[in-house]
Amino acid sequence: MKSVLLSWPFWALLSAAFAALTAIFAKVGVEQIDADFATFLRTVVILLVLGGILVATRQWQPLASVSGRTYIFLVLSGLATGASWLCYFRALKLGDAARVAPIDKLSVVLVAVFGVIFLGEKLTMPNWIGIALIASGAVLVAYKA
Repeated sequence: MKSVLLSWPFWALLSAAFAALTAIFAKVGVEQIDADFATFLRTVVILLVLGGILVATRQWQPLASVSGRTYIFLVLSGLATGASWLCYFRALKLGDAARVAPIDKLSVVLVAVFGVIFLGEKLTMPNWIGIALIASGAVLVAYKA
């Protein structure tokens, strides 16, 4: 069991399961309130839970131990996350969860493309075929005839 807990596929699958639940719970939660306010409430919950985890597991680090470069990229990541959540909740407010979530997951395709462009990552032909299939699948799931 210990090797499973150190396996990235385990955590990635768990992330996918929680992301699916997020879409379902958020769709119901956003029905009666403004999408931006719903995003705010969700963010408060995340801050409280994560703060509790950091304290309970003694993983809190002194803020001075973090480099300036790390701060810059984590702030940029936080801004991108906030923008993503605002857009996602607005999309859920306006559309079906079963159609919004696949389009949101086009982020998988964009991460692959951005990884190649900005991080110099290398992908093989089978990787590119997989990316094309993910993109095609997302569009087909979201398509409403």
